[in-house]
Amino acid sequence: MSALLALIIGVLTAGGVFLLLRAQTYPVVLGLTLLSYAVNLFLFVMGRLIIGAPPLAGAAGPTADPLPQALVLTAIVIGFAMTAFVIVLALRARAEWGNDHVDGRDDGGGR
Repeated sequence: MSALLALIIGVLTAGGVFLLLRAQTYPVVLGLTLLSYAVNLFLFVMGRLIIGAPPLAGAAGPTADPLPQALVLTAIVIGFAMTAFVIVLALRARAEWGNDHVDGRDDGGGR
């Protein structure tokens, strides 16, 4: 199971980096989103989720660690806000410059 999770995190990271290296804004936004998914999944897996365990210490047996869950929840909220901001910024740049290249220039290549 851990090998499958490592493979999923690796695929998400590789896809995110691949999309980040594109010269257009929307693939860059999708790449950042994939990278944030990979980081969230990594944080969640590193927290060693224990099903059925009490969330607070003081009970008999193992307890769940609430810190990774809180970090992932906070990262989801911040990631959603930043994605919405970057999409609005990309729409504004496209409206002003007429293209969606990240550097704002049209190289004439038609891509």
